[in-house]
Amino acid sequence: MRIVTRLLALVAVTAFAAAPTHTESLDQSIAYLLDYIAHSHAVFIRNGVRHTPAEAVAHIKDKAAYFKDKIKTPEDFIRFAASQSLLTGSPYLVIPPGGKEMRLDLWLSEALRAHRAATHS
Repeated sequence: MRIVTRLLALVAVTAFAAAPTHTESLDQSIAYLLDYIAHSHAVFIRNGVRHTPAEAVAHIKDKAAYFKDKIKTPEDFIRFAASQSLLTGSPYLVIPPGGKEMRLDLWLSEALRAHRAATHS
């Protein structure tokens, strides 16, 4: 019986040690994405009008506040607050420094993936 108890304890300790030790909260992930936008030096395009990173952050924060009850994951944040215009349905676009115009939701999704990989390695 002692051997079984020790074996179960060893399995539990091993499983705990293998589990990720840090999981970022939703608020931390959103803060990361907003900071990523703010410091990007990119051009943001909403309904054909160019915006600065600061303007993009302000707009996305406002949309996130509007959809706060629907945002449960960082992916929800991107989908509801940073993907397309509610008025026209047009996708939000971004032109990263030295890069080509692309959809903002794809750009942020890639930034989130890279951030997760960096923080969980």
